[in-house]
This record gives sequence, C-alpha cells and structure tokens, in this order.
Amino acid sequence: DEVPTFAQVDVASGTTPYTSGFRKAFKMTNGNQTGGAGTLDKSEVHYKIEAQDIANSGWNYTSSSSFVTLSFWIKSSVAQNFFGHLKTTDGTAYNYPFETGSLTADTWTKITKTIPGNSNLQFDNDNSVGLTILFYGFMGTALTGSVSLDTWAAYVSSTRTPDQTSTWHTTNDATLEFTGLQLEVGPQATPFEHRPYTEEFKLCQRYYQDWQDYTHAAHRGLDSSYDGHIIIDTLRIDMRANPTVTHTVYGRLADSGSWTDGSNGEAASLHNDPSSDYLGRYIKVTGAYNWNTNSNSTIAVKFVAATFDAEL
Repeated sequence: DEVPTFAQVDVASGTTPYTSGFRKAFKMTNGNQTGGAGTLDKSEVHYKIEAQDIANSGWNYTSSSSFVTLSFWIKSSVAQNFFGHLKTTDGTAYNYPFETGSLTADTWTKITKTIPGNSNLQFDNDNSVGLTILFYGFMGTALTGSVSLDTWAAYVSSTRTPDQTSTWHTTNDATLEFTGLQLEVGPQATPFEHRPYTEEFKLCQRYYQDWQDYTHAAHRGLDSSYDGHIIIDTLRIDMRANPTVTHTVYGRLADSGSWTDGSNGEAASLHNDPSSDYLGRYIKVTGAYNWNTNSNSTIAVKFVAATFDAEL
C-alpha cells in the first residue's frame, strides 16, 4: 500500500560490524501495508554486476567444483527468516536461491554462502548485466513457490524463492539493513576488502555522476555549424556506457559576456554523443550557436545542475 524507502545510515558503535570497520549500512524501511500481503507485493534490494566482471574474475563458473563466496551482515527489526537469490542474465537465465536462517530482531548477523559453478551458466565478456544479487523483505506467492535452496536451476519468475514469511512485510515501518557485502572467488569468505573513500567514489562514477556548478569549454564541431562539443574530464572517469543526461539549467557565454538560458535557442538541447570513445565525457550541445556567422571558435557551457546516469 506504501512503497518502501531507502537510506544510508550509520552502523552503531559497539556492534560487531562497527568493530570490523563498517561505518555505514544500506537500510530499507517498509511502508504501511494496511492491505496485507498481496501476491504480487515485493520489497527488494538488488545489486547488478557487469558480465565482464564475472567472466574475468577467475571463477570457473561452469565447474561445480569451482566456487564464489557471498558474505554480508544483515539486521532486521523483525525476527524471521529471509530469502534472496542470484540470477544470471546471459544465455538461459539461471537462479540460485538462499536463505539467511532465523534472525534475532535488531541484531546484526553475518551470513556466508558458498556457491558452486554450474555447467549451464553463461557470462558474456561485455558491460551488460551478468549477475544480479537480490534480497527481499518480502515477496508474494505469485513470485514464490516450490524451489530448492542452495542449488542452480533454470530461472522461473513464479518460483524465485520458496514462499516467504509475511511478518516483516505486514509490520508497519519494519526495517532491514545490510553492510559489508562481498562476493569473491573461492570456497570461503576472506576479510572484507576495505577500500579508501576516494577509490570507492571513483568506481561509483562509472555508473552515475552528479554535477553542480561546473563550467566547461565547448569547441566548434566539424559536422554542423550549429553544434558545440564538450569533452568533460574534470574529476571524472569514463562511464560504463553513454549515459542518460538530465540537466536543469545551462547556457552559453555570448559575445557580450552574459549567460543565456537557451530561451533564444542558444542551447536547444543537450545529449551524449553515442559515437564517442569517451563514454560519459563527450557531450554535444545542439543549437548552441551559429558558428558560421560568428568568429568565435569557443563558447562556454555552464551546467548549473546535471546528472549522467549509466546504471545497469
């Protein structure tokens, strides 16, 4: 009846995740489900992994004697068992369901799952989705059913996991938190790889970038007298793919030195150039200026706010 909400929260000092160096957690808060547990209701947290990262990980994923290990900390405000699953995308989709076991309310618990390969698994060497890790606060019976835990089987949307307990889902404002998630090659969990904030942030920018008050030069394009091209590289990296660009305000610096807002057609549209080898950093401003009638070879384009989204 109400959608769940999501937030980054602090890990409380004195807890075991805190003493292991974890300071932040991902928190899902249930909305008020006054209508009860619907058969199509679903509260989900998922993480998508590029296929090439799995293909090049060193995991012999077609062999049942080669393993990856998934480990994470989980805390629920409601005592119950929860389910999750791994889902492949390439070739025939395969599914690997698992459970957390019964959790004690408001208590962090570490879960470790050792997952073998399977001869039917396929991961293409590309930047598309290869493997998705999914966790549920609840999933209705139209999506669950008779399925074996801890084994690979062809993915069926109506039997993703066994039927799930609805207690968490029907408890208003119930919460579910995760931290310290790690997927690694090998048959056992190793200590979590804590990376510096700057490294982690840079890796995140491959998928999403948020700009505020940046000014960049746009050089005359070769294909049209009305095009400007910008190569954006300040504090940025190439993205996973050409992103969806959303902006709120931008303009050009005219001969008079004043900023315009595009109302006269100076900045009619802003989009990513799909032919670029610099994914997410090569932006075309169309309708920006009539280059043939002006001697200037450079304008400046100011993004007051812009987002670049290349999420999987």
